[in-house]
Amino acid sequence: MTERRVISVTDLSAAIDEHEAAGFRLITISPADDPRRADMDGPEAIRLERSADAPAAAGRAGMVYRDLIPGRLGGAFIASHISIPTGGPVPDYVHHHDVGFQMIFCHAGWVTVVYEDQGDPFVMRPGDCVIQPPGIRHRVLESGDGLEVVEIGAPAEHDTHREHDLELPNGVGDLGREWRGQRFVRHEYADDKWIESPNAGWELQHFGVEEASGGVAAVRLARAIDAAPPLRTHDLELFFGFVRSGELEYIRPSGRATIAAGEAVVVPAGEEFALGARMPTEMLVVTLPG
Repeated sequence: MTERRVISVTDLSAAIDEHEAAGFRLITISPADDPRRADMDGPEAIRLERSADAPAAAGRAGMVYRDLIPGRLGGAFIASHISIPTGGPVPDYVHHHDVGFQMIFCHAGWVTVVYEDQGDPFVMRPGDCVIQPPGIRHRVLESGDGLEVVEIGAPAEHDTHREHDLELPNGVGDLGREWRGQRFVRHEYADDKWIESPNAGWELQHFGVEEASGGVAAVRLARAIDAAPPLRTHDLELFFGFVRSGELEYIRPSGRATIAAGEAVVVPAGEEFALGARMPTEMLVVTLPG
């Protein structure tokens, strides 16, 4: 492991810019939602660390993050509601994440992204989703006003590594390629993709994530018109639901809670629950393992 001189800074973003101007280059930044440290190489190997009394900053590349999982389940998972209020080019760079699982779901607005071996940049619109295999290099290029995405990753805190030697797009590679046992998945929303769910009153759009991730995770979009399924339990590490539109009823023996559009619910393992809706409702459902 490289021995790095640690430098305490108040403004991490400004310190990175100053060191890049002096001939350093960014190697790793962490965590993405609230960057606190950055490793840089150059005339010497250094680590910039945000001082403990420095104010919290915006996330990586100026994106605004909001946690959707209270306590992040002990650090096992992070679900972030990420927004870019004003559109335009995004000050991102080619990078990859050191994660076990990661996905991006577009909730509102649009964003242009590009991925290693996946051809030309493409636009994600509401209801679209990508699964980013561990280590796949990618870049956010541009967004429209009011972009909102949901990003889920495991573990909660992980490193982001900047790539200096690969430019994207890099053409179309082997579409069956695996990164650490997982394949890239791109799901485009379409209203003709719904199939009946085993749970009465719901229908689903399957994203193909179970197969592509080797069972690491499952991701589906669920739609309810009039759903009131019976109580059940689960034994999963994560059962996460994000309400895309409409209104969800989270039902437990102890009572009921209403989950509005743009909000999320995490169901604890072993707890009896049901998810119901009395109006057209769409919900992103993510479970680990699949």
